[in-house]
Amino acid sequence: MDFSIAHALDHFALRHDGFEDVLRAYVMVSQYLFMALVVGLLVAAVVRGEYLTRATGIIAGASAALALLVGKFISDAVNRPRPFVSHHSIHDFLAHAPDAGMPSDHATAAFAIGTAILLTHRRAGVAVLVAAIILSLGRVFLGVHYLSDVAVGAALGSVAAVIVTYVARRLPEIPMPLITRRRAPQQAARRGA
Repeated sequence: MDFSIAHALDHFALRHDGFEDVLRAYVMVSQYLFMALVVGLLVAAVVRGEYLTRATGIIAGASAALALLVGKFISDAVNRPRPFVSHHSIHDFLAHAPDAGMPSDHATAAFAIGTAILLTHRRAGVAVLVAAIILSLGRVFLGVHYLSDVAVGAALGSVAAVIVTYVARRLPEIPMPLITRRRAPQQAARRGA
């Protein structure tokens, strides 16, 4: 069944060049978009003076890191070839390395980030998860993953985000180091006045 789905989506992309071009462009830049999102959330946390254990960017980044680490162990254990390696009828639109494809690192990280955001900012999280779904399905359309590769990555990333968020919410509030240093002289001046 995995092959049938991958084969059908790959041939759809092969027959619809305009669709494939747009999808390939998005898939190629999406990892940078997700990284920029996490960095933007980190900058926003510093500017707003959020606590380290409550900052969405830190939770999203930690969720992605945990999920990718677990995913590496799964990938090494399963060592499942990518569709274009196992089935030469499937076209590799991304000229991807023929390494193991289960679980999809892109789906894992994107869903970890999206779920972490969803757990604190519902609307933004839904938008990020829609982008993660498009990215994940795009990698199936483009022949570098089976549907189960991205489904396992999505589940792994989502579970990691739930775990990291749960743990972070139970930790004491830890102030941002830069903010603490900047505010300390101001607070000392107020106390002395």
